[in-house]
Formats: sequence, C-alpha cells, structure tokens
Amino acid sequence: MNHNANKLKKRTKPDKNRSKRGGNEVLAIVIATSFLGTFLVSSINIALPTIETEFSMNAVSLSWILTAFLLASAIFLMPLGRWADINGIVKVYKCGIVVFTLTTLLCGLSPSGNFLIILRFIQGIGGAMTTSTGTAILVAKFPPEQRGRVLGISMAAVYLGLASGPFFGGILTQYFGWRSIFLVSSLLGAATTIVTFVFLEKDRPTNQKEKISLKGVFVYVLALIALIVGSSLIPKPAGWILIASGILSFVVFFMIEANSAHPVMDVKLFTENRLFAFSNIAALINYTATFAIVFLMSLYLQQIKGLSPQQAGLILLLQPLVMTVFSPLTGRLSDRIEPRLLATCGMTLCAAGLAVYAFLNENTPIPLIMTVLVIVGLGFSLFSSPNMNTIMSSVEKSKYGMASGLSSTMRALGQMVSMITVTFLFAIFFGNRQISEVPNPVFIRTLSLLFSVFAVICVAGIWFSYQRGNSK
Repeated sequence: MNHNANKLKKRTKPDKNRSKRGGNEVLAIVIATSFLGTFLVSSINIALPTIETEFSMNAVSLSWILTAFLLASAIFLMPLGRWADINGIVKVYKCGIVVFTLTTLLCGLSPSGNFLIILRFIQGIGGAMTTSTGTAILVAKFPPEQRGRVLGISMAAVYLGLASGPFFGGILTQYFGWRSIFLVSSLLGAATTIVTFVFLEKDRPTNQKEKISLKGVFVYVLALIALIVGSSLIPKPAGWILIASGILSFVVFFMIEANSAHPVMDVKLFTENRLFAFSNIAALINYTATFAIVFLMSLYLQQIKGLSPQQAGLILLLQPLVMTVFSPLTGRLSDRIEPRLLATCGMTLCAAGLAVYAFLNENTPIPLIMTVLVIVGLGFSLFSSPNMNTIMSSVEKSKYGMASGLSSTMRALGQMVSMITVTFLFAIFFGNRQISEVPNPVFIRTLSLLFSVFAVICVAGIWFSYQRGNSK
C-alpha cells in the first residue's frame, strides 16, 4: 500500500522543472510575434511610394495604410488585455497570431488600396491580441529571477524588427515588389503559429467572474475613430467637429472609468500616482514626436533625394539599429542611476534631432541626415528603457499587468497621434494629390512644419519627464 501511495505521490507531485521545459520555445514564440509586428510597420514605410503608384492613392489615403494598423492597436490593446485576464491569456494570444498571419497573407494579395487599408485594420487587431498578452505569458512562464532577462530579449526583438524592416523591406520591394513583404511575413507567421499551438500550454482554469465595462470601451472606441477620421477630413468643417467630438468623448471615457465597478483602465493610477502618470504622459509624447520620422524620411529620401527603396532603407536602418544596441544597456544603467535623469536626457536628444530636421531642404547632405538618425536613436534608447523601468516600479506587483497594458496603449496612442498629425497637414497642403505630384518646395515646407511641431511637442515631454519625481 505504501508502495502504491508513493507511486501516486510521484505522479501527482508538481514538476518543478515543468515551467523550465518549453521555456525557450515560449520565449522564441513571443520574440517572433514581437519581431513580426514591428518589422511589418517599419518595412511598409519603405514600400509606400510603390504602393501609391500601383493603386493611384493620394497622400492622405496612403497614410491610412499605417494609420489603420495603429488605430486598431490603440482601440483594442486595453480591452483585449483586460479580457485576456478574465478569459485566458494563451487563448487570446493563439487567436491573435492566427488573425495576424491570415490578414498578412491577404494584404499581399490586396486588389486595391481601400481593401489593403481594411485588412491592415484587422491585422492590427491580431497584433493587439499578441502584444497585450505576450509579456504576461513570459512573466507566467519564467521565475522572477529570469524575468528581467527574457523581457529584455523580447524588447530587443521589437527594436530588431524596427531595425531590419527598412533594410529588408527595401530589398524585397526593389526586387520582388511590395507584396513580397507581406507574403514573406505570412510564411514566418505560419511557422510561428504552428510552433505556438505545439508548445504553448493551455490556460489554467480560473474562477474569475469579473466583467468588462462595455460602456467605457464603446466610448473609447468612438473617441479614437472620431479623432482619426476627423484628421483626414481637415480642413472641412466635419473634420473639426469630429476632432472636437473625439476629445469630448475621451473626457466622458475617463468619467465612466472613474465610476465603474469593472473599469478597463484604473483611473486612480493617473490621478493618485504622479510618477506613473507623468511617465506615461512622457511616453505618449515621445512616441507622438518620433514615430513619424521613418515615414517622413522614407518619402523625403525617395521623393527629394531620388534614392531607391533599398538605399533609403539602408539609411533608415541606423535609428532602430542604435535603439537595438543601446536600449538593453540603458535599461541596466537605470538600475544604478535615477531613471528620470536618463529619460530626460534622451527626450532632449530627440527634441534636438527633430529641430535639425525642421531645417531640411533639397541640398541637405546625406551624412547629416544619418547623424541625426543616430542621435534620435540614442535619445530614444536613453528614454525608453528607463521610462518603462519607472512605470513598472511605480505600481504594486498586483497591478503589473494593468501597468504594462496601459504603457503599451500609450505607445499605440502616441504612434497614432503622430500619424494623425501627418495626415492633418498632408490634407491641408497636399489636398487629393499624390506625393509624386506635389512640387518639391511644397513638400519640403510641409516636412519642415511637421518636424517643427514634433520638436515643440518633444520639448513639452522634457518637462513631464523631469518633473515626474524620483523613483528611487
């Protein structure tokens, strides 16, 4: 009897190595999805002039190819993250990689520009599913003493996607056409999907009976759609009305969440935690000011300088490459030096780089353009990792998931606002013309104005970054 009891005990005893087995596969899965999302965003920047020519799209419609993906991410990151906490993070993650892979394949087969924009929106939903759950899966899989390492590797994959996108996207576009970017990415997505379903364990059953405030989600979605659609209709009166409605809807959203028993966003983190609030505002500002740089410089290098997609991609590789190399280093440095000082220095470098780009003209030397890309990349490296360190250190352990989701939402919102600003000024100065039809002086003046606006926004970010207070 004792012998049988011992055998049963061995069978039912928790396996201490269970979390370690398959850990590398899980890390590889999250790395792959982190890489794919940013790779597609950055590589498509290079292909935009080619897409514009094939589909005869104007400048405003062209910007929607990027904006649709960002809008979907901004809308669904928070609700999906909360929904995953209740219904299972692995389930949402698996669904996300399937949606992302299928829509990526369909993007490569798009018959028109409008169809491509719709698919990019759906692709953004799939990306939001994996982004909102990937970090949580890693944290659940690895013990506390290994989390910093694996999260750092995952973040490096994000920047690697940004770094390699312009280069490989340029090569693929030049030799095989823009569709090849989506087709190659869909093959990588298919391989990742297979590995995900083979190695990623199912969610453990939970007894959570919580709900999601659908009223808050509905108002949040309306606010974002009003802002993005309104920006594309400027300077028509309907555009201004929609933008005003979007801002008002955000105010209503905050009021609903503050009084909700099941909020999607914990408003108290912003109203009662200055360190958390200012760090997130600084992140929102930083992404708003810097995200459109690659998009605008891709157009500038090909339209004004006459470079090929491959040549432009090679130059634009510099900024994310610097970010890939230095972000892990600055993250470790922020454990010894007050993070807000590093982040503020980084924001200052970004503002300086944007100010230099405000003086772009047809004769601006390529070496100067490359130098500024390095400066902005270093600035973003100094800002990003220390700022994330501050955000996660400013909340209790029980709120790590919500803090991570909110910081991801700030990133998506910042990227979206950056493209809204571009769309807004393109609509005013370019009208319905294609970029290739816009006279060079008009194109240069619009670019200078955009970079001036982003530089001013970045200066405001310096203030929020410095005034947040010390985290140590």
